[in-house]
Amino acid sequence: MAVGFLTAKAQLSQTPADSVARISLLTAAPGAEVYQLEGHSGLRMTFDGTDVVANWGLFDFRTPNFVYRFVKGETDYCVGLMPYSYFIAEYAAEGRRVTEQELNLTPQQARKLIELVYTAVRPENRTYRYNYVLDNCATRPISFIEQATGDSIRFSTRAADLDEDITFRKVMAYFHRNYPWYQFGIDLALGSGIDYPIDVRATGFAPAVLQEIATHATIGDSVPLVRSTEILVNGPAEGAILPPTPWYLTPLTAMWVLCGGCLAVAVAARSRNRIMRGWHALFFSVMGVAGCVIAFLVVISTHEATSPNWIILWMNPFCLLMPALMFIPCALRLTRWYVMANLFMIAVYAITCAFGVQAVNQAFIPLALADIIMSLSYFRQTREKIG
Repeated sequence: MAVGFLTAKAQLSQTPADSVARISLLTAAPGAEVYQLEGHSGLRMTFDGTDVVANWGLFDFRTPNFVYRFVKGETDYCVGLMPYSYFIAEYAAEGRRVTEQELNLTPQQARKLIELVYTAVRPENRTYRYNYVLDNCATRPISFIEQATGDSIRFSTRAADLDEDITFRKVMAYFHRNYPWYQFGIDLALGSGIDYPIDVRATGFAPAVLQEIATHATIGDSVPLVRSTEILVNGPAEGAILPPTPWYLTPLTAMWVLCGGCLAVAVAARSRNRIMRGWHALFFSVMGVAGCVIAFLVVISTHEATSPNWIILWMNPFCLLMPALMFIPCALRLTRWYVMANLFMIAVYAITCAFGVQAVNQAFIPLALADIIMSLSYFRQTREKIG
């Protein structure tokens, strides 16, 4: 790749300023893996026998502490150049449609864009701090195109499948509709920072959306951004995603089953007039561990979308107080105070959601009910003991 970069750079320096360069936006349809669900973008540059693709989606799992840095919001991605034949072969092998949209640029704009890209792929510039919705493989190409055209691109028509009152979370949910557990995890981890209304241009963080809104975009008020469109690799327009998850395997069903189990435990505890400490300890241990992850994302992560996350009001490290203290007789009063505080925080969370401060995954409703049931059951069964 280094040889290809040097050769192409040399050719660029020898290319007359008025020579014709062909610039295209390439979009790969969504794939089956979770990191492929929104598709992928690349910028194809063809001039004087050179045919390369700028790819801003390169990363290395072997990077030290990759997972920790990813969770912390410090993931570094790279831009690299690869021969067009290599880029297209990968998606052809996966059966994923690749669409090429040739851009309607002047020779001067095309040359400026190529110069910007070749500056970006220099070793000292090629790494960038990845952001899932603000700085990724789709936002980078369109940003470079905007720079080359003097920031004159107008995005006026939103994607057909997206509502007018759209947010980052709603765009994600659309592409994750067949992956409800993945969306459940996103809704746990990411807070209200992805719930504000966004404009048409911002929806293009998803490559498949960028392809659609680019079709109707203009340079200035009247010049179409896209000159022509061609399907380079045939495949389903919706991509190679998995079929819908059966309803009985979704998080919503699982959480309702959990809620029903908690209700059964509460009824059994009342009929036996005893505290089901083992069940309470297990439930609040799981909630506490999940709360530790959420607290890490809220307090430590540098990703702006993780904070504020109002679910931390009731799913937090303090949940671990229950399994830690409920087996200690002298700590009974303290655990009861925790239960009352927990119920109050669930109520506050419900109010914030009711006012649209943060979107709610449907599976959170039975999960919160399960928490309420376990809390009320413990509070009732300890009432006589504290008295």
